[in-house]
Amino acid sequence: MAIHNLSLRALRESYRNGDLEVRALVAELRAQALAQSDYNAWITLLDEAQLEPYLVRLDGVSPDSLPLYGVPFAIKDNIDLAGLPTTAACPDFAYTAAESAPVVEALVAAGAIPLGKTNLDQFATGLVGVRSPYGEARNSFNPDYISGGSSAGSAIAAALGQVSFALGTDTAGSGRVPAVLNNLIGHKPSRGLLSSRGLVPACRSLDCISLMTLNCEDAARLFDIVARYDSGDSFARANPHYNRARYFHHSAAGGIDRRFRFGIPAQLEFCGNPETRALFERSVEQLCALGGEVGAIDFAPFEEAARLLYEGPWVCERALATQAVSRSSMLPVIAEIIAQGDGRTGMEAFAAQYRLAALKRRCDQLMTGFDFVLTPTTPTLFSRAELRAEPIAHNATLGRYTNFMNLLDYAATAVPVGFTGCGVPWGVTLFGPAFSDIRLLGFADLLHRDCQLPVGATDLAPVYAAVQRAAAPPSETVDLVVCGAHLEGQPLNWQLTERGGACVARTRSAAAYRLYALSDGVRPGMARDEAGGAAIEVEVWRLPSEALGSFVAAIPAPLGIGKVEVADGRWLSGFICEAYGLAGATDITEFGGWRAWLQRGVSD
Repeated sequence: MAIHNLSLRALRESYRNGDLEVRALVAELRAQALAQSDYNAWITLLDEAQLEPYLVRLDGVSPDSLPLYGVPFAIKDNIDLAGLPTTAACPDFAYTAAESAPVVEALVAAGAIPLGKTNLDQFATGLVGVRSPYGEARNSFNPDYISGGSSAGSAIAAALGQVSFALGTDTAGSGRVPAVLNNLIGHKPSRGLLSSRGLVPACRSLDCISLMTLNCEDAARLFDIVARYDSGDSFARANPHYNRARYFHHSAAGGIDRRFRFGIPAQLEFCGNPETRALFERSVEQLCALGGEVGAIDFAPFEEAARLLYEGPWVCERALATQAVSRSSMLPVIAEIIAQGDGRTGMEAFAAQYRLAALKRRCDQLMTGFDFVLTPTTPTLFSRAELRAEPIAHNATLGRYTNFMNLLDYAATAVPVGFTGCGVPWGVTLFGPAFSDIRLLGFADLLHRDCQLPVGATDLAPVYAAVQRAAAPPSETVDLVVCGAHLEGQPLNWQLTERGGACVARTRSAAAYRLYALSDGVRPGMARDEAGGAAIEVEVWRLPSEALGSFVAAIPAPLGIGKVEVADGRWLSGFICEAYGLAGATDITEFGGWRAWLQRGVSD
């Protein structure tokens, strides 16, 4: 059985070169999935007739005409694919989806081909992969060990080389844990960026559809395709302009012009496993060698937030999501977990929300000054036999570094970094604020490339593009040069402060400007004069980018915003005056600034 490198870049080259043909490849991969059925990766594989509509739309189409031309992918079976059952790993719950989830629709529109629906911990409740009536999922490297969950089958299918990537979900770590235990990248997007319509909810307010890929570049490319605002999803959020794949690598490999800083927990727990501890310590060393500076942060508030997910009232969301399903239809361990939501009160829910708000404030403060925080993805790993002996306690252990992520509204990328003695891979997680997805993937790629791991569970070497400097992402802030009524203490300064502006420098312009008091007597105008100009007193105010538009719109003619050279040679956005506005104006350059002009008669 031939194993192909199915990473997006390698697969596209194979199609372009004529080395592979879509129909033949899909048939081969389906046969491979059937031959490897003892891993229990799939719940439903599409048959030839069901695959045909996806294949026929690519007939006669150039591989370069669609971004995901002929790319095979897997869908966790709590996400809808039109015409197929969605089971959430509970046969009594199953229904046939009338339409595909928007994320699936976007992938198919880009040329991707779904091979089927994958196995999971029932109702996406678990980080282990063994809680399914469709069979215990087996790790792709050592079947005696857990695959991780709940997106177990998605991880196994991608790792074994049956698909190029897979959709998982990640409420408490369900996409990150199985990714690293099967040598994959697991990206948990910022909440709301990927539509959750067509997803069977676990915790509706926290659920994320996640990406499992063979490398970080693939994750960034896929993220751009599926991170589309969905007005039909009440939890949707728009992706900011700076969080796009075109900026992949700017802050990390190939684009970094400065050292980066990352935090690690001051309190680390590996449950007595020296192998995972050593792999984490090596990852820290690698990042430092690649340009990083590390600092320890108090992890207690993160851990307290993590405990809220199952020990607090959020478990009620799982009970709400499954209220139409008889507990007798569930696996006993799932029914036991969901029953913990029974009898919770509204007062408990509000008290937990108040506590979470305080914890988030503290955690955000602790992350200040770091480009990302690095943690283990899991403290340790377990065999399937160990998991059977302690199903709930060991599951909780696996969530130690994952459960807090969605509660605190962070984005996260899990990265495999090496192998343990039993042959099972293990990995770390990089996380940061919401909407830092592309930055995280860039830093994760820096580490992943350095680890030089094979592709998934194959012996294939990775195919990477030469790292090129990406475009600098648009800044979240704008520095603005002001010279008159917007100076600190002047009448219009409130227009800056109410928009969140802060003064970051009191300086002078380059010695190339003339300053005029306009004919209205209340505003200055600054005009560039390289031959006879002087240095003018100015301030630099830093505004949130989103506030700049309303500020500029309020500026009356003849003033406007252009580029102003300041004393240190930088050209910054700032106030300029159109030439016609200088008619009847008084040249006050000799005073050196607007404040001095206003004070001209005070000491006489």
